[in-house]
Amino acid sequence: MLDQKNFVFNLFAENTYILYLENGEAAIIDPGCSDGAENRKLADFIKSNGLKPVLLLNTHAHIDHVLGNDFVYREYGLKPFLHKDDLQILEALVYSSQFYGVNATASPEPQGFLNEGDSVKLGTEELKVIFAPGHSPGSVCFYSEKQKILWGGDVLFRESIGRTDLPGGDFDTLAFNIRTKIFTLPDEVIIYSGHGVPTTVGHEKKYNPFVGELAEKV
Repeated sequence: MLDQKNFVFNLFAENTYILYLENGEAAIIDPGCSDGAENRKLADFIKSNGLKPVLLLNTHAHIDHVLGNDFVYREYGLKPFLHKDDLQILEALVYSSQFYGVNATASPEPQGFLNEGDSVKLGTEELKVIFAPGHSPGSVCFYSEKQKILWGGDVLFRESIGRTDLPGGDFDTLAFNIRTKIFTLPDEVIIYSGHGVPTTVGHEKKYNPFVGELAEKV
């Protein structure tokens, strides 16, 4: 069974997740740690709980979600897995950081690429990869069918959705993917997003003003 720890990092208040097993194996999703203090906070939790990170996963490559890729690589020797359609965004990390006044070190090259229907395995646990572009060209979500949990990046938030005004974003594409890939999951599935508080599929189907029942009445 997967346990998790959530950190809120960087000036964008991004959610970084550590998923871990009883035997200590761990996956880091979207390390947003952006300075020495945040790096230490992540590393201290890993050390104090006797964890061994074995996977680095990026839901997408926007700056706030990959600022810690280099630290995780230097500390644990892990390169990221992400969708190939976000590779160009990942490679532009240092360039993008100049617009936000953030110090950024280039991410290591990907270990591999994720595709729709792939399964990421952490020990005996399995996360299904759901390809859901629209916020970024290569946005993916990670779904534990066993525990009915979705780590969704910036695809869907509590009563909101990922912004679509950045390069490669498209509202119609995002809305289609949410409705056909996320809203088809069981209502009780908990969604842990890239920002803000958790929500559920059922809540968003009913109350989300952009893609839920309320949106359909507008």
